[in-house]
Amino acid sequence: MAMEKSQRMKIVVDGDACPVKKEIIACAHTFGVPVLMVSSYDHVLQAEEGVTVVQVDRGADSADLYIANHIIAGDIVVTQDYGLAALALGKRCRVLSNRGQEYEDSKMDFMLEGRHARAVERRRGQYSKGPKAITAEEKNLFQHKLTKLLTLLQENVQL
Repeated sequence: MAMEKSQRMKIVVDGDACPVKKEIIACAHTFGVPVLMVSSYDHVLQAEEGVTVVQVDRGADSADLYIANHIIAGDIVVTQDYGLAALALGKRCRVLSNRGQEYEDSKMDFMLEGRHARAVERRRGQYSKGPKAITAEEKNLFQHKLTKLLTLLQENVQL
């Protein structure tokens, strides 16, 4: 029975601007978890053993909508998009940012309100800088957090 549950779980990646693809694939190989990498046609991703690549139209939310329609409870979703994170949490997935932060239901309203406020500012012509480039240390932190999460989920499945 434990094998059945672990085979159903997958890591689903919002792959368009994901800087930790290699770290995700390394963890997935270690734990034997399949990866679904979703991106628009603007980004070239290579499929490899254990990694399925799906390319979607260039629309602003095409990758997010595909992911939202193909995740199930127990999946791990890696995204920087708060809207997709909220949808995934609603489907009882675990959600990590590219920097290793695990999103929680209790904080999503605040995060979505902040996203809305920034969108209003952009419509007024006020633009802020984007996030800083991810560092090697942050990539290592992400890999550590994903490994810890996969270990926890694997232990819970075996109970």
